[in-house]
Amino acid sequence: MAEARWTIGDLASRSGVPASTLRFYEEVGLIRAQRSSSGQRRYTHDVVRRVAFVRIAQRVGLSLEEIGEALASLPDNRTPTKRDWEVLSRHWRPRIDEQIALLVGLRDQLTSCIGCGCLSLRRCALNNPKDTAALLGTGPRYLLGDSPEDLP
Repeated sequence: MAEARWTIGDLASRSGVPASTLRFYEEVGLIRAQRSSSGQRRYTHDVVRRVAFVRIAQRVGLSLEEIGEALASLPDNRTPTKRDWEVLSRHWRPRIDEQIALLVGLRDQLTSCIGCGCLSLRRCALNNPKDTAALLGTGPRYLLGDSPEDLP
């Protein structure tokens, strides 16, 4: 097992994540700390990468639950290797591709009717008259991939 040298202040400084957030990440199992003889948290170097991974995954809209599941696939007893990260990445590719598609759709369709039910744009009268998109489910149906042609 790698030697835990980083204090919570060191990790906060290097990662850009406040100590309170690091304690929260530890509480929910996203990272682990060892304890010194005086009870202070000490982190191994690999925790820096895990924290970076959590931050980026959150920024692209992934939930802490999804992030935790991914991190749980990494080894506990050693620093993850490039291969470990490749396996994690391969499993996440479909989820990340889905997120990218959603963001592209938001960017490209936000000024048009997205099938949310607000009916605030003139185009909604054509694409979603009387909020017929609600028949397809909840939320912004056209942004989520449905189209007026999918209506019964």
